[in-house]
Amino acid sequence: MSLRFRLALILRASLLGASAAALSGCVTNESALDPAPVVAPVSKQNDLLRDLPPPREKTVVAVYDIEDLTGQFKERENVQSLSRAVTQGGAAILIKALQDAGERRWFTVLERKALENLLRERQILTEMRRIYKNENTINASALPPLLHAGIIIEGGIIGYDTNITTGGAGARLLGIGGDAKYINDVVTVTLRAVSTKTGEVLASVTTRKAVVSYSLTGGTFRYVKLDSLLEAEAGVTYNEPKQIAVQSAIEQAVLSLVMEGAELRIWSFADPQAGANAIAAYRGAKYGDFLDPTAPPPPRPVTENAAKMMATVPSRPPELAVRPLSAGPVTSTTRPVSRAAPQPAGQSGIRQVPGVGPVPAEENQSPQLPPQLPPAPTPGEPSLGSIKLPDTHSVASL
Repeated sequence: MSLRFRLALILRASLLGASAAALSGCVTNESALDPAPVVAPVSKQNDLLRDLPPPREKTVVAVYDIEDLTGQFKERENVQSLSRAVTQGGAAILIKALQDAGERRWFTVLERKALENLLRERQILTEMRRIYKNENTINASALPPLLHAGIIIEGGIIGYDTNITTGGAGARLLGIGGDAKYINDVVTVTLRAVSTKTGEVLASVTTRKAVVSYSLTGGTFRYVKLDSLLEAEAGVTYNEPKQIAVQSAIEQAVLSLVMEGAELRIWSFADPQAGANAIAAYRGAKYGDFLDPTAPPPPRPVTENAAKMMATVPSRPPELAVRPLSAGPVTSTTRPVSRAAPQPAGQSGIRQVPGVGPVPAEENQSPQLPPQLPPAPTPGEPSLGSIKLPDTHSVASL
């Protein structure tokens, strides 16, 4: 084996070892360019939602789902994609937005998206207590009734339109210049509040959010000397995440729904003056130049007190009457509960005694009397075992 071939083998083994070490380092070590996970920061729209004036009382609402009604898929060049254009987690975003309204002061949100899991878990608890504690009726302190809402919040993502507006600009002088491009998309969300009592749609709102993507590039291409050429370029591209755009649209929809509901007197603000100022600001942003201050307020919904619901109070289990230990007459309140086994059909002359089995019943049985003891033996009298007792002291009467 020649020296050159040996050196080639050693160099190849060294390169393979270095590659393996680099790959293992990529798996176990974090790169300096990888940012650490953080809690989602409060956006400007979310801050407006949290800054709502407090209500007079919290409203119990239920959220089932926010469906993707756009029918849009992600655009891919020369490849068919089955991935949706917008997020499918609209219900989770809506639940979080309802909880953020007024810093959790406006709504009590009930779980309905995964209702099957909730009912299955309650069934497990019911079965465990029935098997191990013999409870045919579950104690309400162990498993209270589920809360029910007077208002259901429904809606969906009804539109996602791409390339609404596109454009750009650029300039170059003496080989130095730059350009900018942008694309504008729009996502549309609708929400409505539905009365559980009557099914009436109490209020409905629609919001839109622009999704902006832009690209900025710059570069130079020129001769610095007769035989020296300088070429350099740099750029940045930003695409707003679709999920953040949907989140902002849903948060604005919740804010609008609160204002619409307060205007329709479905719920109310704790401070009437603060509520009136908030509604006036909302109406100004909604109508803009078309606002008519002299217009009458909209009529109230037909359903009265839609947010009011009667709570389910569990009934008390029936109490078993227990006979007191002290002697006394048996009354209807102290009569013990009969625990005798049911008598089989066709056996009228048999009575069942718990723990003993069937015993022939005596005909014309007189009421049982306390047992009477025989008189004390006299001196010289035979033992008691040799005395024949009268019929009145028979074993059956005892």
